[in-house]
Parts: sequence; structure tokens; C-alpha cells
Amino acid sequence: MPALIEAIEIKRKDYFEYENAPYHCLDVEVSKPTARGGQTLVRLKMRNLITRAVFDKTFKAGEKFAEPDLVLAKATYSYADADGFHFMDQETFDTHTLNADILGADRGLLVDNVEVQIHRYNGQPIGIQFPAIVELTVASTEMGVRGNTASGSVTKPAVLETGLEVQVPLFIKEGEKVKVHTETREFAGRA
Repeated sequence: MPALIEAIEIKRKDYFEYENAPYHCLDVEVSKPTARGGQTLVRLKMRNLITRAVFDKTFKAGEKFAEPDLVLAKATYSYADADGFHFMDQETFDTHTLNADILGADRGLLVDNVEVQIHRYNGQPIGIQFPAIVELTVASTEMGVRGNTASGSVTKPAVLETGLEVQVPLFIKEGEKVKVHTETREFAGRA
């Protein structure tokens, strides 16, 4: 039987099961009572790992949650086709296929051989976790024009090899590799 976790014990980035679905805790806020007899409440900002929905919910400190049957498997992105996006498990060398609905906007971060962690819930792949930073090549961007900095515009839009659009500094040119934060989708430097 899986261990039970009390709401007050849940920390940021923890995983727990609520209403028969796995959740990832994005933020925690604990409010202690000011009056005698009041209950400590825990407000969780949480993401459903299956539907990808994010919402806030308040629980009593003593409410208990099961640990989800969630397994993280190291995998490498191989290719995409009509069936979906294919990843090779680094331990078993099995191929896992995820459809576009599961990946959502994360498709813009997928480049050949990027290492990710595949979330499997009850044996089924439900999502992926990227490293903090991925390296992508700039496919197209405008040239930085001298004098643009006077208007306060020190960045310009750039379309990366995957179709993802990010703001980059004026000195970045087409064909250069750049680092992108996977959580914020922002420029993190030259590669």
C-alpha cells in the first residue's frame, strides 16, 4: 500500500495523488489560524499531470494524499511522425511514443537527442520533464539595427529550429546556437 502524505508535508515540486490522478505541486502557501480553534490551511497551486490543467485548491493541514504510482524514466528524443513523438528509454532501449496532446507547447523544445525524463503513471506515459536548459539553433531573425537601443528595444524576436519564438539580444544572428530556459521559454545565453 502506498504511503500517505499529509497536506502540510507537501513541498514545492512534490508529486501526490488527488481524486485518482497524479499532481505536481507548483507552489505552497500555509495559513496558520489567528483564533483559537482555527484550522491550519494549506493552499496548493497544482498541475494535473494528465490533463495539464493548473489550479489552486485549499486543503486542511491533516488531509492525506497517496503517493502516485509515478515513475520517471530517462529517455532521448529520436524523431516525430504521424503516430507521435518517439523517445528511446536509456535503460531498456524501448521506444515510448507520446502524442501531441500530451506534449502540448513543449513540442517547441524538442530537438534531436535531447535528454528528458518521461513520466509514467500506472505504466502509461503521461508527460515529459525537460532539463533546465536546452540548446536550439536560430532559424531566422532580423538583423540588429544600430540605434534600436535608443528606443529601449534591446531584444528582437527569433524563430528557432523547432518553430519556437523567443526574444534574443540584438547581437544574435541566424545559425547561432542559443540556450533557452525550458520553464520560462526565455533566452539564457549563447551555446
